[in-house]
This record gives sequence, structure tokens and C-alpha cells, in this order.
Amino acid sequence: MKTNNKALKGSFKNTLLAGPYIIWIIAFVVIPLIFVFYYGFTDADGKFTTANVATIAQKEYYDALLLSILLAMICTVICLLLAYPLALILRNMHMKKSSFVVFIFIMPMWMNFLLRTYAWQAILDYNGVLDNIINALDLPYFNIINTPYAIVLGMVYDFLPFMVLPIYNVLVKIDDNTINAARDLGANYFQTLVKIIIPLSFPGIASGIIMVFVPALTTFVISDILGGGKLLLIGNLVENKVKADNLNLGAGLSLILMIFIVLNMLFTAKYDKGEGGNIL
Repeated sequence: MKTNNKALKGSFKNTLLAGPYIIWIIAFVVIPLIFVFYYGFTDADGKFTTANVATIAQKEYYDALLLSILLAMICTVICLLLAYPLALILRNMHMKKSSFVVFIFIMPMWMNFLLRTYAWQAILDYNGVLDNIINALDLPYFNIINTPYAIVLGMVYDFLPFMVLPIYNVLVKIDDNTINAARDLGANYFQTLVKIIIPLSFPGIASGIIMVFVPALTTFVISDILGGGKLLLIGNLVENKVKADNLNLGAGLSLILMIFIVLNMLFTAKYDKGEGGNIL
């Protein structure tokens, strides 16, 4: 009986501690989602309609969605290719040596997102820092501002830490004895990397893909500043509709984005088998 009472008290205590978190989730996640679904499936008169969601079939919106997915995928792949070797290097440096380097990657995340994007505009713009360096070195001129390349560059710069840190956090938890055992059994570094390290780091890779792909798909600030408003992504169209007080169409387009975000999360969750991952 005493054991049951202790269990009930422990359960009540856990529920009490989780209360603020539950209230936060309801207030800032559940209720906003309800409003998005409401406006997305109603017209200006509050009548049910699927026209807002069906608008994505129009060429302007369809092209913007495809471009957004393409740029987000390119950004995610580049971030993964850059982040994984870097995370491996940081792991091999061990915590005492790599802590400062990790801090350098975290520090930009403390700076204002707009300031970082405007900094790249100042670097890439006409008569900007990069332009002056090219002229000083008498190199062939090339234009990157207001192009998809500038948008991808801004995305990679802003979202790279979100790929590095999850992978690094998983890699540092891999037991050195596991790697040493593989080497003792005759595996070279490449075989150890492919068959041991990468499979064990799948949870970090999956988390990194989600944390990079989702904001890259929904971004509108980077395309506004580095794209000069010439390239409309789906996030820009949502922003424009909301600014024009067309909340219904903006919410409908947001629901389309949510579908791709959920699909991405389901796909990556398939390979996230928990901390440390599984060797396949």
C-alpha cells in the first residue's frame, strides 16, 4: 500500500512539474495551429472551403513551392557535407580543445538573424566588400547578389550550426572502444567510418536534416534581402498574403508547407533509432 502511495505521489509530482510545459504547448503550439487550420479551410465569410489549399495548383504558387523545396534540399545537402567532417574533427580534438571551436559556431546564433543576413548583403552587393576585392585583384567580375546562389549561401551560413551541433553531440557519445575494436579487427579508417561511425551517428544526422530543412523551406527574409525580391519562395507568398490581410490564403499555403515538413520529419524519424543509433 505504501509503495502504491509513493507511486501516486511520484506520478502527481511529475504531472505538476510538466504543467507549465503543457500550458506553454497549448498556448503557443496547439491554439495557433487551430487558427491556421480554421483560416486555411474557411473563406472571408467564415464558410468552409478548400479553395485556399487548392490555390497551390496555380503556376505562380506551384513554381514558388518547387523552388523552395529545391533550394531547401540543396542547402540541407551542402550543410550536411560541410558539417559532418567538421563534427568529426571536433570530436577528434576532444572537449578541452574543441570547446572554444564549438563556442565559435554557437556564437553567431546569439546574433540577430536580420543583422547576419544584411551583413551578407553588404558583402555580396554591387560595390560591396566582395566586389571591391575582385576589382582590386583585377579578377573577372561575377554577379551573385539577387540570384539563387546568394539565397543558398545565406541559408547555409545561417543554418549550418543547426547541422553541426546535433551531429557533434552524437559523435562525442560514441565509445572509443567501439571504434578501436573495429580497427583491431582489421577495418581501415574508411570502413570504420562507413560501417560504424556513420550508422551510429544517424540520430544526429536526422535531427540536423530536420533543423536545417524546415527553416530553409519556410524562409522568406533571406530571399527578400539576398534575392532582392526577384525570386519568390513559398514563404514570401505567405508573407505577402498575410500583409495584404488575406489570412485565409496565407493559412492555406501554410498548410501545404506543413505537409512537407511533416513528411520530412517522418522520413528522418525512420532512421532515428534513438541515442547512439543502430549499426545497420
